[in-house]
Amino acid sequence: MPPFSIPVQITLLGSRRRQGRTAFPASGKKRETDYSDGDPLDVHKRLSSSAGEDRAVLLGFAMMGFSVLMFFLLGTTILKPFMLSAQREESTCTAIHTDIMDHWLDCTFTCGVRGQGKYPCLQVLVNLTHSGQKALLHYNEEAVQINPKCFYTPKCHQDRNDLLNSALDIKEFFNHKNGTPFSCFYSPDSQSEDVILIKKYDQMAIFHCLFWPSLTLLGGALIVGMVRLTQHLSLLCEKYSTVVRDEVGGKLPYIEQRQFKLWSMRRSKGRAEKS
Repeated sequence: MPPFSIPVQITLLGSRRRQGRTAFPASGKKRETDYSDGDPLDVHKRLSSSAGEDRAVLLGFAMMGFSVLMFFLLGTTILKPFMLSAQREESTCTAIHTDIMDHWLDCTFTCGVRGQGKYPCLQVLVNLTHSGQKALLHYNEEAVQINPKCFYTPKCHQDRNDLLNSALDIKEFFNHKNGTPFSCFYSPDSQSEDVILIKKYDQMAIFHCLFWPSLTLLGGALIVGMVRLTQHLSLLCEKYSTVVRDEVGGKLPYIEQRQFKLWSMRRSKGRAEKS
């Protein structure tokens, strides 16, 4: 038995060396195949965004959609009438004569049941201070478009006394202003003898119609852009981390093999000295 102890130890030592040589290349090969099957960076590209980012993007798109809706509504209700209406300049007027026409005008009301009604036509004659020209006064631009002969067009309903009392109150108001100048607006380019008391669509209203939808649109686009930029920077950071990890991981198999060889050599020398 003692003569066969040394060959047995050499045989076991050789088998352990072969197992170590085949084990480490296999592990290194496994690491290489894990990354060689596909680009590891594609994994990070498929990472899902967080719930907060999804909500922020949804908020941004909702703000942009709401701003577009505001542009459409305000454009059709305020901007378009302002562009179509005549440009008017401010002046001063004095009331000359106010009168309620004997002939009441027809109107249609739709409160509950659709029907026909009548309303009194109040006429206010004024004198333009800057030119001395006489003109009919209207409440605003809409009153000129609806009925250019009357100061205003009241809401149509069946109560004739209520309509008449409203017209009498306005008539009394202008009678007290007889001879007292007040602000009014006229159109220098128009040949029609009509002025308005107040401007429904002024420059400040147009500014607000354009400013707030634009601010909402810009805010929504900024939110979406910031979220996308954050996701892009996060993706670049993941790519850089993956590259660094791959470079460090590629050196580990060689270091492990070197350490195993040194350990095997020291162990074989120790066993040779014992034998």
